[in-house]
Amino acid sequence: MSDDGLEVERRVVAVLDGLGVAYELQPIDPAFADTAAYCERYGVPLDHAANTIVVASKKEPRQFAACVVKATTRLDVNRTVRRLLNASKVSFASAEETRALTGMLIGGVTVFALPLDLPIYVDDKVLALEWAILGSGSRSSKVRVSPEVLRRLPGVQVVPLSLEG
Repeated sequence: MSDDGLEVERRVVAVLDGLGVAYELQPIDPAFADTAAYCERYGVPLDHAANTIVVASKKEPRQFAACVVKATTRLDVNRTVRRLLNASKVSFASAEETRALTGMLIGGVTVFALPLDLPIYVDDKVLALEWAILGSGSRSSKVRVSPEVLRRLPGVQVVPLSLEG
């Protein structure tokens, strides 16, 4: 697996093209891939950025899920996500686990082109946006798209996932 993420980015573009939705793939400097740095550098309001966060149950057999939340909210891991996974304890997956599971580096993780058996939970606040910036699968670009596209992904569940600020 290469570090540049181009293969994953191509898969993401193929998924978006297959969904038949309008989107913009914006090339960026990889040094600014983390959400806050990206928004500041490229003049994008932080409340229009959404993060895809991989979480994992603590006990074996480990369960994983991807959660999409606005960058201005906190993922409710301890209550909501724990209940969704029916697990006693849940935490954020490590960067290594995330990469092994998705093929994506932190700062580029996206909901598009995830493994088909990975549960995907989208915070209802994300869908209230007119448009959102999401990862592209690599640290070299971002995707601007209508959040409604998230409803078209297989297996997505839209639920309240976040705590404010």
